[in-house]
Amino acid sequence: MMPLPRRVLRALDRFHAARPWDHNAHFHRWILRQLPGRVGSALDVGCGSGDLARLLAGRAERVHGVDADRAIIARARELTPTAVPVTYTVADAPAGLPAGPYDVITCVAVVHHLPFTEALEAFRARLAPGGTLVIVGVARERTPVDHLLGVASIPLNIVMALLKNRGRQVSRPVAMTARTRPADMTFPEIVREARTVLPGARLRRRLFWRHTLVWHRR
Repeated sequence: MMPLPRRVLRALDRFHAARPWDHNAHFHRWILRQLPGRVGSALDVGCGSGDLARLLAGRAERVHGVDADRAIIARARELTPTAVPVTYTVADAPAGLPAGPYDVITCVAVVHHLPFTEALEAFRARLAPGGTLVIVGVARERTPVDHLLGVASIPLNIVMALLKNRGRQVSRPVAMTARTRPADMTFPEIVREARTVLPGARLRRRLFWRHTLVWHRR
């Protein structure tokens, strides 16, 4: 499949710079649907400004958010009401993750920043028996299916930007101010490695340049 012309990509970049919307937050409700009705504890790895952690607090008795960015953790604390059972720690993953165990571990658009196998092993070690791990990830596009989903996402991305921003130009959400980096691993590589570390894990390609992983520890 031929890549899009550079002028088209530049036009799309300008459009989305003026009308940004959070692709990761788009998956938050889907994440909640993968979880039991109520759990004791949850860990959100790479929590950013705490949007997902605060949602998890509606399901969990206590939630802990971890991020390596001190400034974004400070912002997460500011945005989280004191009555909400969420705490935050500045720490590097996977080495600095709290010991757990946790009934739920989530990680959204972060695992490609980490040593992949070590991160999955750390999540597995901290997940309680019967617990659920949910990852929303980013992969390097390589296969025809990757490119097809990427092209299909472009018009949907424009529609979502217009709907969410009501056609207006807006500033970037706080959650989108965190540092980013491109993915190194392709989706087939991710599937192969994930199923070695997490037997029975369910992985799927998704629209909006994401994939998902769900694993239940027995």
